Amino acid sequence: MKMPHSDGLNIVPLIDVILVLLAIVLSVATFIAQGEIKISLPKSSHEKIEGKGSAFVLKIDKNGDYFLNDKPSSLIDFEEKLALLQRHEWVYLMGDKASPLDSFIQIINILKRKNHANFKIITEYQ
Repeated sequence: MKMPHSDGLNIVPLIDVILVLLAIVLSVATFIAQGEIKISLPKSSHEKIEGKGSAFVLKIDKNGDYFLNDKPSSLIDFEEKLALLQRHEWVYLMGDKASPLDSFIQIINILKRKNHANFKIITEYQ
């Protein structure tokens, strides 16, 4: 009695899965070894602040202190004055490049909580 002849096992899909897993492992291993992923941030062009008397400018210095229209302020003052601002009016955010990220995130959280989507982040002219 003869044994039936089989075509064999198709391992091409298995090789594809292994290659994908290998790519994931290598990219994660690179991040773990270096501790960071290097990115190149985009540069921005200078943009003039629009509006004259209605400008609402919040600055964050390198120490994390807030200044609302060039006057020392706090997060509570900012939130109170933002409540008086109409939704269509712009809020301009200016942060020192050495300022803590946490200060900036707190401002963004207040803007989100108040549903105020009209804000611009002012960057340095390059």
